[in-house]
Amino acid sequence: MDIGIVSMRYAKALIDYAYNSGKEDIMYREFSTLAHSLETYSELREALLNPILSTEDKFTLICTAACGEQPASEEFKRSIALIQKNRREGMLQYISLSFQRLYRQRKHIGTAKLTTAIPVSQEVEERIRQTASSLLHARMELQTEVNPAIEGGFIFDINDFRLDASIATQIKKVKQQFIDKNRRIV
Repeated sequence: MDIGIVSMRYAKALIDYAYNSGKEDIMYREFSTLAHSLETYSELREALLNPILSTEDKFTLICTAACGEQPASEEFKRSIALIQKNRREGMLQYISLSFQRLYRQRKHIGTAKLTTAIPVSQEVEERIRQTASSLLHARMELQTEVNPAIEGGFIFDINDFRLDASIATQIKKVKQQFIDKNRRIV
């Protein structure tokens, strides 16, 4: 079966289980942390695919990646046990991301990412979050990133739209205009 289909089926079952047990917010935090850990640490993904590691070691590794030193919720543990029972550890990142997407759809939460050349203050972050929230009539999750390569300005991604007001992009556009004009002259 296709990875996307399988991961979405698991995510739908897990989100229904989370809502029925009333622990959807806790499981969302755990799956979000797990997805971030799997994205950030390639060694974690490799360890989950390693046939030498026992199921118990993988279970402990997953719970630690999702919750750190705090104990994982019972619902999360049961979910991971089901995934392991069916040998779907390799799809855990996709399942986690699908779970996040379904949770955000049910709770009407939008996602936004702000990329700037220098760090922005907490006040500015909150103002941007509130403005986007009022425009979309949804609660917003704002992720900020500092990338000095954009040289100034900002890049704002909201859901599937991008507003690129970075200096680097403006310079590229001006450069491209000069190149286009010179091609016509020659």
